[in-house]
Amino acid sequence: MNQALSLYRRLVSFPGGRWLYGRLICFKAPYFATISPQFRALEPGRCEVAIRDRRRVHNHIGTVHAIALCNAAELTAGMMTDVTIPSSMRWIPKGMTVEYLAKATGTLVATAQPESPAREATSGYAWPALVSVRNAAGDEVFRARIDMWVSPRKA
Repeated sequence: MNQALSLYRRLVSFPGGRWLYGRLICFKAPYFATISPQFRALEPGRCEVAIRDRRRVHNHIGTVHAIALCNAAELTAGMMTDVTIPSSMRWIPKGMTVEYLAKATGTLVATAQPESPAREATSGYAWPALVSVRNAAGDEVFRARIDMWVSPRKA
């Protein structure tokens, strides 16, 4: 089992485990600490992360700013990819296309899922991850398609 997934499954059974998991991920990848992610689900083929509506993620008009939404998308897609692809493979984001659909306010939940099943391969391939960000009412406010480059791990 993937190390990130194994740790998540161990920690979520404890009070504050989801919070601690988010802090550990941000320690490993400090840039994501800017959105204070709260992991709600992590399993092969799916990752769900919430970001609270706080001043530090606001733009000048009082909504959650574009880069915070992109950070949430990259984090959820990356974690979903990490726990989904075969252990013999590695990944890196290669590109991202985003759509801003509505003003993003309140607590937002980003959900990442793969566009197609992951596969073992002898050479690299593009593997798109789809991310949808919804507000508390369930309305989609942002969506992203992140192209992951998946390739065999070096021996």
